[in-house]
Amino acid sequence: MANRTSSHYPDIGTLGEDLVAQWLQSNCWIVLHRRFSCRWGEIDIIAQFEDGKPDNLMLAFIEVKTRSSGNWDAGGRSAITRQKQAKLFSTAQMFLSEYPEKADYPCRFDVAIVQCERISKKLRAVMASSEVLASSEYGVYHLTLQEYIPGAFDVNDAD
Repeated sequence: MANRTSSHYPDIGTLGEDLVAQWLQSNCWIVLHRRFSCRWGEIDIIAQFEDGKPDNLMLAFIEVKTRSSGNWDAGGRSAITRQKQAKLFSTAQMFLSEYPEKADYPCRFDVAIVQCERISKKLRAVMASSEVLASSEYGVYHLTLQEYIPGAFDVNDAD
C-alpha cells in the first residue's frame, strides 16, 4: 500500500478552530473573522459577544491550540510566549484599525485548548465518561475543547 501524502489528511488545526467557533456561536458569540492575517501575524478567531444587552458587548481575539495527548508544550499553553502575545496584540491593533467601528469595544485575548485523538475502542469509552466543553468527530479523529481561557493574557503581558 502506498503512503498517502499529507494532502489526504485533514488539517487538525482547522478542525480545532471549527470546534471552537461552533462552541462560541452556541454561547452568544458572533464569529467575525477566521484566520485574520496581516503582516504582523494571524489571529485564529475574532468573535464578538452579544447577548442583546448593550453593556455586554465584548470583542475576543482567540488563539486556538490543537494538540494530541503527550505533546511537548502542555497542550499548547507554553506556545503562547511573550513574542506570540506581542504578535497577537499587533494583529489585533491592525484589525481594529481596519474596523474602527469596533475600536471602542472592550477587548480581550482568549486561548482555547483543543485535544485531538485518533478514535479507538478505548477512546470511545473515555469519551462517554469525560467532561469537556465541546467535542466533535472527523473521520478517525475526536476533538475536544478541553479548556477555554478568557483573558488569558492582557496587553501589558505582550510588552
